[in-house]
Amino acid sequence: MDRAQKEAILRDLQKKMVLLAGPRQAGKTTLARAVAQEFSSSLYLNYDNLHDRKLLREEAWSPSVELLIFDEIHKMPKWKNYLKGVFDTRQEHQKILVTGSARLEVFKQVGDSLAGRYFLHRLMPLSPAECEKVHADYTIDRFLKRGGFPEPFLAQDPIDAERWRLQYADSLLREDVSEFENIQNLNAIRLVFELLRERVGSPISYSSIAQDVAIAPNTVRKYIQILEALYIVFRITPFSRKIARSLLKEPKIYFFDVGLVKGDAGARFENLVAICLLKSVFARVDYRAEPASLHYIHTKDKQEVDFAIACNQHLEKIIETKYADGTISPHLRYFHEKYQIPAVQVVKELRREWIDEGIGVVQSKKFLASLE
Repeated sequence: MDRAQKEAILRDLQKKMVLLAGPRQAGKTTLARAVAQEFSSSLYLNYDNLHDRKLLREEAWSPSVELLIFDEIHKMPKWKNYLKGVFDTRQEHQKILVTGSARLEVFKQVGDSLAGRYFLHRLMPLSPAECEKVHADYTIDRFLKRGGFPEPFLAQDPIDAERWRLQYADSLLREDVSEFENIQNLNAIRLVFELLRERVGSPISYSSIAQDVAIAPNTVRKYIQILEALYIVFRITPFSRKIARSLLKEPKIYFFDVGLVKGDAGARFENLVAICLLKSVFARVDYRAEPASLHYIHTKDKQEVDFAIACNQHLEKIIETKYADGTISPHLRYFHEKYQIPAVQVVKELRREWIDEGIGVVQSKKFLASLE
């Protein structure tokens, strides 16, 4: 199926280099090849391929090539300086698309070498909103059972989707983690990974996980940062206008693949909403240059709301998720009334939508389809 970001990438390639980052098997290579079809000539080079690696080092491509696609180039030593050199000395007609399964934006040095030379695009798993845009059939139940990664989502046989997931999770931990950083205790990071699968939607205590795995809290923090950098999980922090204070508080962890969640239907549903909200926030940042961010709300007296969308460090909307409860959350009502923040409760199983004193209770399909 077509991906909604294709046209935006084509537009940005006319201006600068494009960095396309996202989870492994989210469809980056397929999208890159679809983009390549819009050019009369293109060349795809993957740094993991020994033959391609030689061509990359020697810059041995024809000057007539219109589009250069570099995959997994961040694994090359001094890759930022390499891209800078290629970009600055390329033929005037040549465009450059760089893809990778690690978070290219977490390498902050990228700004030093490539400042003003690239646009970042983040390709997330499929979502109801994207399916609406490209006129693809979907149901919320399908997303909950299969997640949004293209292969399991589009598979005809549900068993094939489960086989994909088993191989996917194993390869992430066995190959990607070990390639990304030299981890001495792979069993420990596997245990952290498994514990996170069981604690989706709850604030994460590094100390608690450290005790369960018998490692230091700082090691737990490091392992979670690695899982984040590889687009396996993402972290959201409690909203605070004091950013540093927010980052120190306990985060909540969600998975880019809903199928990895070990929990009840409510946990999987909350994870799906989290992915869709994050994807919408990324779209605002990447395409509209809006400093949007995703958080949750938690107070000392244990008032909590699942999600909060902020822009310029000001709350725009708060969102509570319920699988089958249409009764408005008292915590959602409390924050809505106290701070006059737009509020919505998103429900998977809901007979009818309604509004009470400015709080909307909406069906999940309608809400998720309306996002960026």
